[in-house]
Amino acid sequence: MEDMSVVVVRSIDKLSARTHTFDIPVDKTVQFGKSLFIKVRACRKSPPVGEPEAAAFLQIWERKPHEDQSKWVFSGWMYSSNPALSAMDHPVYDVWVIDCKKSATSAKSEEFSSEVAPDEAAADAAAVSGEAEGVDTEASPDDTEASPADE
Repeated sequence: MEDMSVVVVRSIDKLSARTHTFDIPVDKTVQFGKSLFIKVRACRKSPPVGEPEAAAFLQIWERKPHEDQSKWVFSGWMYSSNPALSAMDHPVYDVWVIDCKKSATSAKSEEFSSEVAPDEAAADAAAVSGEAEGVDTEASPDDTEASPADE
């Protein structure tokens, strides 16, 4: 499998039934909704001559407003060909991998296009492409504060 620099992710807000498709660069963190943070650690895609497959290593955590501690929601590989194999379990949001690609392309209307402002201590401010409701582009989590503590 070949390393790629961008993962295409689709998410759904189960309360509003709205889906969003967006690109997240590897090693970047984005905030989705009011409390969910997604960090991409790796994205790999099979060569065109093989079985079509894309896999991404995602770390997803939740930091609810008015709470100091973050909680892990998911950490592991997600596969585009079989999303149920390694699914995120959350009561409000679902997130799954669609594809991996070398770079972000022009955005569709349902995607978002802006950068998440970095915290002073966050070296990996989230860069995102496209525009979508429910994605907070005003703040990026500080990895030392937002990442869940080892339990």
